[in-house]
Amino acid sequence: MAEKADVIVVGMGPGGEDVAGSLATSGLKVVGIEKALVGGECPYWGCVPSKMMIRAANLLAESRRVSGIAGETDVRPDWAPVAQRIRLEATDNWDDKVAVDRFVNKGGEFVRGFGRLLGPDRVAVAGREFEARRGIVLNVGTSPAVPPIPGLADVPYWTNRQAVQVEQLPRSLIVLGGGAIGLELAQVFARFGVRVSVIEAMPNLLPMEEPEAGILLAKILESEGIEVRTGRRAVAVEQQGVEIGVTLASSDRIVAERLLVAVGRRANIADIGLEQAGVTVHKGFIKVDEHMRAGSGIWAIGDATGHGAFTHVSMYQARIATADILGQAHTSADYRALPRVTFTDPEVGAAGLTERQARDQGIAVRVGIGDQASTARGWIHKVGNQGFIKLVEDADRGVLVGATAMSPVGGEILSMLTLAIHTQVPTAELRNMIYAYPTFHRGMEDALAALERSQKAAPKKAATTRAA
Repeated sequence: MAEKADVIVVGMGPGGEDVAGSLATSGLKVVGIEKALVGGECPYWGCVPSKMMIRAANLLAESRRVSGIAGETDVRPDWAPVAQRIRLEATDNWDDKVAVDRFVNKGGEFVRGFGRLLGPDRVAVAGREFEARRGIVLNVGTSPAVPPIPGLADVPYWTNRQAVQVEQLPRSLIVLGGGAIGLELAQVFARFGVRVSVIEAMPNLLPMEEPEAGILLAKILESEGIEVRTGRRAVAVEQQGVEIGVTLASSDRIVAERLLVAVGRRANIADIGLEQAGVTVHKGFIKVDEHMRAGSGIWAIGDATGHGAFTHVSMYQARIATADILGQAHTSADYRALPRVTFTDPEVGAAGLTERQARDQGIAVRVGIGDQASTARGWIHKVGNQGFIKLVEDADRGVLVGATAMSPVGGEILSMLTLAIHTQVPTAELRNMIYAYPTFHRGMEDALAALERSQKAAPKKAATTRAA
């Protein structure tokens, strides 16, 4: 017979753990199911350990910038303390006992195993069957996508997981994919002395972001000794002795000791019984409404919903789903100011729509761009100050619909841009603000001035002028 529970949470990544813990604390009987580690990708292989790697690499880069500004330094990279910090401080040697105990201490029941839906209110896991009285929450996450390149399956390629867990750095590395994960790791390893090549099939790096960011970042990475190949598609992979060779469509071949595959992620929805529960899949992701409902008595949150593979999105959705399950008043999901940060150096922070996305939606677009290097803070910063602030305005409404802050601490500058987009602050009001001097966020004034110049240069109805 099926064991009874109020709510069953399948997948205990950041959002799932939050939902399960919150509902258990509220007095509901909650069963949390996870086949891997409670906490998911973020604390063990994603956000936390990768940012530890980035922090270490950035310290090396800053030390190398001392000459001519603050004296001289002799920098000798050592990966051992980085690997040790990840293993001992961040991941407890990839052990989730603390996270499991945290959930159990809130009153939840934890089951380790692969959860599969048997119906809209039933889940099978580890030889047991559970029936949910109130609902099921799906937080099944994503896994690295592996492209069907001939020969790839026959070589010992890395995903982000192997890259994060590495204790001995390779001499050389090929990164297949020029998105956020690939570029962050490429820059880290290069700064620790690894010879790195990046291959991206699209014309620019960071193809989901503004082209200006990808073009500038390519120049910066090349200046650090990284080989960047954009607009190049990998057509074959093969083992060549102790190295791996990647052949491009141009017939060029790149060889390295290791190959990192970072071309995106896919939802973990295969074989979990979605069809048994009447859950709809759209473009490879679980379809949800603004309350995170995926069906009668079923909610879905996190990466598998297709609204961004970010911890902050999963946690945002978790709050909405929890309130909906408890029958509490809550706001509907709103992704118009969705923030995301690529933690390269400089950082690329973005929120809302890109210029292309806005135009594709039929928005009358005006754009303003300010150069961060020409600001007072950029001049003071001297080296490592490349970047820009780009504003995308809906000219008819006079509000921002998108923005990018590529800069040192670009992710922190992003906070004010996210707020402006989310609350639809008029750009005229943004021009009347006082911006602290000298700060990187004061670069907003230059971007706003460029936006104003484009407004004066063209009639409102035909406002598609690009300002720089």
